[in-house]
Amino acid sequence: MKLNELLKDIKPIQIIGDAEVEITGVNIDSRKIQNGHLFIAMKGTQVDGHKYIDKAIELGAKGILCEELPENKIPGVTYIQTNSTEDAVGKVATLFYGDPSRHLTLVGVTGTNGKTTIATLLYNMFRKFGYKCGLLSTVCNYIDDKPVPADHTTPDPIELNKLLGEMVEAGCKYAFMECSSHAIHQKRIGGLKFAGGLFTNLTRDHLDYHKTFENYRDAKKAFFDNLGKDAFAITNADDKNGMVMVQNTKATVKTYSIKQMADFRAKILECHFEGMYLEIGGHEVGVQFIGKFNVSNLLAVYGAAIMLGKEPEEILVALSTLHSVSGRLEPIHSPEGYTAVVDYAHTPDALENVLKAIHEVLNGKGHVITVCGAGGNRDKGKRPIMAQEAVKQSDKVIITSDNPRFEEPQDIINDMLAGLDSKQMKKVVSIVDRKEAIKTACMLAEKGDVILVAGKGHENYQEIKGVKHHFDDKEVLHEIFDEQKA
Repeated sequence: MKLNELLKDIKPIQIIGDAEVEITGVNIDSRKIQNGHLFIAMKGTQVDGHKYIDKAIELGAKGILCEELPENKIPGVTYIQTNSTEDAVGKVATLFYGDPSRHLTLVGVTGTNGKTTIATLLYNMFRKFGYKCGLLSTVCNYIDDKPVPADHTTPDPIELNKLLGEMVEAGCKYAFMECSSHAIHQKRIGGLKFAGGLFTNLTRDHLDYHKTFENYRDAKKAFFDNLGKDAFAITNADDKNGMVMVQNTKATVKTYSIKQMADFRAKILECHFEGMYLEIGGHEVGVQFIGKFNVSNLLAVYGAAIMLGKEPEEILVALSTLHSVSGRLEPIHSPEGYTAVVDYAHTPDALENVLKAIHEVLNGKGHVITVCGAGGNRDKGKRPIMAQEAVKQSDKVIITSDNPRFEEPQDIINDMLAGLDSKQMKKVVSIVDRKEAIKTACMLAEKGDVILVAGKGHENYQEIKGVKHHFDDKEVLHEIFDEQKA
């Protein structure tokens, strides 16, 4: 594609060189540059891409899109200066990959918790309806049935458009994607056309990046502000920020709730560890999920399917066959009669919701032992709150290591313990080694009890000092339970 065609949706300050040059690829990572590529120099949170302009040219870049022009300009290379490469990258990537979101019915899901579950359930549901679909999620990306490993909740704009383009080529009609606050704020989804958006909930998270809760909320809200008038916006009326999200959207607004009047409503009729019986839209349906928060998630899925033109009865039949996402309230039964539940809960609100769901099933007939930690180099303010939530709804709590990253695990544990008073501390032990912490919980558990292993869910690694070591909570539990059978 010619360079000037790629620039038609941005307003360059100036172009130095041949705007008709043929561009064979677009990249923000100088290491991936090949002959004929356009290199977009991004000022990232960690690295400034302007430092790698010379490297990109060495590797064959024919165009440089940047905010600051380099002093030495190489003949045969075209330089484009713009006010914001962050704003430009999504628009350029969209054009290079043939504007793929306009050839798909693309639905975005944003909020603090529930994004992965909702996006994945929609993907699974519409595949059951017989469509080819794409999924962009924290756990894994899919191009129809082909898995593509996921490194971020939302990929960078170039990788994102490349994946969407591959979905179009594979014949996908629908695509469902998680939209993280980082991705919205960094305009990674700039240039995409969404058929609809869903809001789950908003609680404290990512304040290491956004600094204030208001900034975090406004990043999420920007997604709905940018939806077109032909799109739909489905919001959680039970969340205090639910209507804030859609107050400036041009999209058609619908609400869902398990507490009040809304367009889409549900009621729990029965609850067990294997699932629940619900009433949705006047129909009874059995689902393989537990917890009120999952009822909200299922309502969001139901609402989206309705807005995408499906009939209530066929949606409910599909809902009854769907399973929980890997590592989300996933029960594993011990031969000794207790149950371990693995969940990704890594925010105070998520931990509170999961523990409530466990108590809803137990109904006072067993003890709850919680194993949890907090991630390193992330929002430190939530650490003591996580410990408080765990203690509030558990009979015993084991504070352990999560992904310490570049922090010392014991320092993170100390930050969590700092939120507890002497009475609360009587319920708590701390064990740095996560495997030992899980083993200890299993030793303490008796028949009828539940162990919640929180924080990592689907993850099969532990990140320590920049290295990802293999570690899987579910594997550890299965090893322990296999020994119990022996």
